[in-house]
Amino acid sequence: MKKVITSSGAPAPIGPYSHANMVPASGNFLFVSGQVAKDAVTGALTLDDISKETHKVMGNVKAILTDAGMDFTNVVKTTIFLTDMNNFSKVNEAYGSYFTGNFPARETVQVSRLPLDVNVEISVIAVK
Repeated sequence: MKKVITSSGAPAPIGPYSHANMVPASGNFLFVSGQVAKDAVTGALTLDDISKETHKVMGNVKAILTDAGMDFTNVVKTTIFLTDMNNFSKVNEAYGSYFTGNFPARETVQVSRLPLDVNVEISVIAVK
């Protein structure tokens, strides 16, 4: 029923979850777990600049989408978690550069803490 997507271009999950799950229905739905700014090869975190951190997160999302045969045009819903809402405009600018119109639905919420003490985490739902 579901196809687990594991991407070598994104860092390995740090808990009991998959990078993404594709579910056939009236299309293929892809539910991508929250991604952080962790390098898939070195494991290094990018935390020194919120814009760079967001671009790294979106790069990890892109790797998973690509391995599922999709791209950002397939994304229908995103969730952005921030530890500091004062970073919203910089995150929004970096995030927005990955979409060219027909933007996905989205919510952005501030949380007290994220895994690995990152500043931003983004999850997406895509459909093919």
